[in-house]
Amino acid sequence: MKAKKIWANFSVSDLERTTKFYKQLGFKPNGAPDQLTSFFFGGEDFIIHFFLKDILEPAMKGQIIDTKSGNEIIFTISVETKEEVNSWVKEVEHAGGTIVSQPEEFGKGYYGFVFADPDGHKFNIFQM
Repeated sequence: MKAKKIWANFSVSDLERTTKFYKQLGFKPNGAPDQLTSFFFGGEDFIIHFFLKDILEPAMKGQIIDTKSGNEIIFTISVETKEEVNSWVKEVEHAGGTIVSQPEEFGKGYYGFVFADPDGHKFNIFQM
């Protein structure tokens, strides 16, 4: 079997807040109909849709995890330099995100940090 495309779907509690957060970080919008807001991530335009929880949960046929008390997945966003990693920290904080771990070395040649968006979805900004 061959997959045509893959994207992610997350639940959020406030579409306007989510749209503002990701626009402030510089991600390219992929539309925002009534029930979701969507953005392109990375050079290959990976898409993440952010649906209101009461819309997404029935479609998932199960309960959505509480991202404040558990982990679902972590996406890694690759950058070129340590300076870019450090710049991301400031931008994420300014946009209203939470820094989960400060920038640090992960073995030789690896540097990054983890942040959570306003709904608790986690991302790793990573330079290697």
